[in-house]
Amino acid sequence: MPQGVNTVMGATTALDYDAQLMLRVKDGDGASFGLLLDKHRSPVVHFLYRIVQDFAIAEELGQEVFLRVYRSRATYEPTARFTTWLFRIATHLALNWLRDGRNERGQERLDEDREGAPTLQVSDSKPSVEQNLVYEVKLQEVRRAILGLPEKQRVAVLMHKYEEMEYSQIAMVLRCSESAVKSLLFRAYETLRARLAHMA
Repeated sequence: MPQGVNTVMGATTALDYDAQLMLRVKDGDGASFGLLLDKHRSPVVHFLYRIVQDFAIAEELGQEVFLRVYRSRATYEPTARFTTWLFRIATHLALNWLRDGRNERGQERLDEDREGAPTLQVSDSKPSVEQNLVYEVKLQEVRRAILGLPEKQRVAVLMHKYEEMEYSQIAMVLRCSESAVKSLLFRAYETLRARLAHMA
């Protein structure tokens, strides 16, 4: 086992497998980077897509995320879960892209059928055409409501609901306290409840 992994594993047995892989990347193991890329590329791109609403941009930003991960290998330290560190990089890039004004008409793209965009997996319960249409309309309304939230609230909701991240992880990604995360989510869900009350 590479020296970096031995050192940290001696200090803690709670180190997650992804962090172990990243420490191997730090020690020069390119195959471990390939494993991380295979495992996390799709979730990261889907997360980015939910923020930027453009699949081509999400793919491009996803490549930049992993490029930054690789470039940071020499200084990597497992002070948090690997996924927390990874999503911090992804969130930073996505918010920078939004703030740079490159998301023209971003909210209007939400309703368009975009070729190559990720599709939602639904259960195989054979719903009727009418049920599918009602579901799609409701889904679009929920997406519009989420996109209408302030940036930090939107990202917090995406991480909490879609990525099922804990408050502590979201706090580390957004570089704020857990209480600040709870406050962000409370305000976001209150806003969403008000905007989607007609669907109840």
